[in-house]
Amino acid sequence: MVGGTPWRRPFALAMKRRDVRGRSVVVTGAAGGLGSALCRRYAAEGARVAALDLDGGGAGALAELLRGGGAHALGLACDVADEASCRTAIAQVGEAYGGVDVLVNNAGISARCLLRDTAPDVIRRVMAVNFFGAVNATQAALESVVARRGQLIVVSSIAGFSPLVGRSAYAASKHALHGFFDSLRSELRTEGVDVMIACPAFVATGIERAALGGDGTPARTPRQTAGGQASPDDVARRIVEAALRRQRLCLPGTTSKLAWCVSRLAPRVFERMMLRQVGAEFGLG
Repeated sequence: MVGGTPWRRPFALAMKRRDVRGRSVVVTGAAGGLGSALCRRYAAEGARVAALDLDGGGAGALAELLRGGGAHALGLACDVADEASCRTAIAQVGEAYGGVDVLVNNAGISARCLLRDTAPDVIRRVMAVNFFGAVNATQAALESVVARRGQLIVVSSIAGFSPLVGRSAYAASKHALHGFFDSLRSELRTEGVDVMIACPAFVATGIERAALGGDGTPARTPRQTAGGQASPDDVARRIVEAALRRQRLCLPGTTSKLAWCVSRLAPRVFERMMLRQVGAEFGLG
């Protein structure tokens, strides 16, 4: 039953609901789109929010907005692709809030291009932000999260468990996140730390406007989507609710749930569906 209790049961742990009131929550890629929505949602839950973004001014503006609404909020510049930058930002959060209870690895970029048209540096850049960015932030915050028996969350995608034509670099970075965080969950099993992977489908975040083309410049073709685009606020609400329930996997929406089922039960059918709906962007399908 999609959306009901029977669907959630395999992905939810039978343990007490997490309470983030007064807890410190760090969100990367926080200046806009889904990251901003996640910050607002956690602030509404009573958390003390640290908004991290490459755009330090944008992160600061968001923090000021949250403080204006009565929340505790901090905005910091952070380049997740730079290990030292992550350690500096997490140290600043520790000084302000005493440590990190929840880390939400949300920062990411996309690339829309066929592999034959893609420069190797584009793949490296996507991996540097989407995969190594999450690794850098997680390693910087891990000691504090473990000490506080907190939670690690990573925003993946349906591209993290299924193919997505024209986005091989992006899909590879998201698949890597699953291997990393599923394995890390096993390492932290006795530490009281929850690890959740969230896999939204297409979200209206504006990430497509910053997507890279094969030569590293902005992609020129309009993005094709399947199942429409969800609002950042709706996806953030679903992700935070799943995190509070301490789920291991969050599939926020009908499209992501359908993609999970079909890609596993009938992978050839999924591939045909995906090509038909998004392949036209690249002259395929």
